[in-house]
Amino acid sequence: MISGYILKYLLGWEIKGEFPDVKKSIIIFAPHTSYMDALYGKLAVIEFGIKYKFISKKKLFFFPLNIAMKLYGSISVGGVNNNNTIHLVSQMFNNARKLHIIISPEGTRKKVTKWNKGFYSIALRTNVPIVVGYIDYGKKEIGIKGIIDEIKDIDTVMQQINLLYKGVTAKYPDKFSLELVN
Repeated sequence: MISGYILKYLLGWEIKGEFPDVKKSIIIFAPHTSYMDALYGKLAVIEFGIKYKFISKKKLFFFPLNIAMKLYGSISVGGVNNNNTIHLVSQMFNNARKLHIIISPEGTRKKVTKWNKGFYSIALRTNVPIVVGYIDYGKKEIGIKGIIDEIKDIDTVMQQINLLYKGVTAKYPDKFSLELVN
């Protein structure tokens, strides 16, 4: 696909990992410290050839940016932990044969020590796996780190996520932090 060509030959990135053979999933994507993450992420998702929607902050949906956001594949939400958002995305999963929802659990490009767990709430409520996507500026890699099928315990899920993201370098490393887990 042209997206893979752009990533690899024009921008110098490697796409790593294969998208799992699942019809529905929550895809978490981190680190998210730069606006460029979204562009590279969009190109990688197109390359994987899946039906997807990005979760984006409501404040980005003002005219004329709202037109670009919708074309980009984004849906406007007040916040991922918001019950309305969890309900909206759950309904989207219930009404779709195939769908992958992409969320940045950091919720911002600033450094956070506590990730937004809305992705977990949605996965648990809809019984879909969590696919761990990543962007590593140190290695110029973007792709899939793994899939988490067993989602009954949030602490176990977060420990797995931390292991998968260990050693991944953000564009701005001082703005990326894994969540401390007991």
